[in-house]
Amino acid sequence: MSDSVSEACSSRAVHESGPRRARGPGLFFAILNGLLVAAYPLAVYIGLTRFSARGLGLLLALMLAPGLLYKLRRARREDLLTVLRLPLSILALLALAAVLNDPRFVFALPVLINLALLAQFAGSLRSTPIVERFARMQQPALSPQQIAYCRSVTKAWCVFFIANAATSALLAWLSPLFVWALYNGLIAYVLMGLMGGVEYVVRKFRFREYGSGLHDRLLARLFPPASRAAP
Repeated sequence: MSDSVSEACSSRAVHESGPRRARGPGLFFAILNGLLVAAYPLAVYIGLTRFSARGLGLLLALMLAPGLLYKLRRARREDLLTVLRLPLSILALLALAAVLNDPRFVFALPVLINLALLAQFAGSLRSTPIVERFARMQQPALSPQQIAYCRSVTKAWCVFFIANAATSALLAWLSPLFVWALYNGLIAYVLMGLMGGVEYVVRKFRFREYGSGLHDRLLARLFPPASRAAP
């Protein structure tokens, strides 16, 4: 089963990157976009304390433009809307920040990303939950209990994205810039990692299926497989 929500994000990047022959450039832009997202709150803090919202918006838009152009060039015509929806939304926010010189549009980006992830996870509940898709990559045959668990985990991530988006929006509206940057640049990632880790432990405790990794061997000592747990 999926060990973290980051697998969902990476899957989206692979889906949008086009044919396999573009794997090199596609991987480069995927890594660059990941670094930009991770460093965004710090960049906003430094930028807004030294420059205007207009200058910061223009700089960030220029940094994101190459990745957008690459996706535009690689995407099939029928996939354009799906591939470009989020990047164009981000650029629109940055453009508004630059034109209006209003930092509120810069603060909106973490909220937008959480809402995009929420739409992806919640939308998958109408068919095959996204966590189940990743689970089947590792274990094609799932029991009814495991399928139900995957749906529950997908719902849990939906709640997380709602709470994260709401917290980011409230901090942008009410808190000092430093607090907003600290939450979005550090605390939110720690919470995401904690949720992924707790889910992993709960999954192992519930289903008692282990791999060969060190963490699995340690958990197998704490929660013995069913065949060994019986007296």
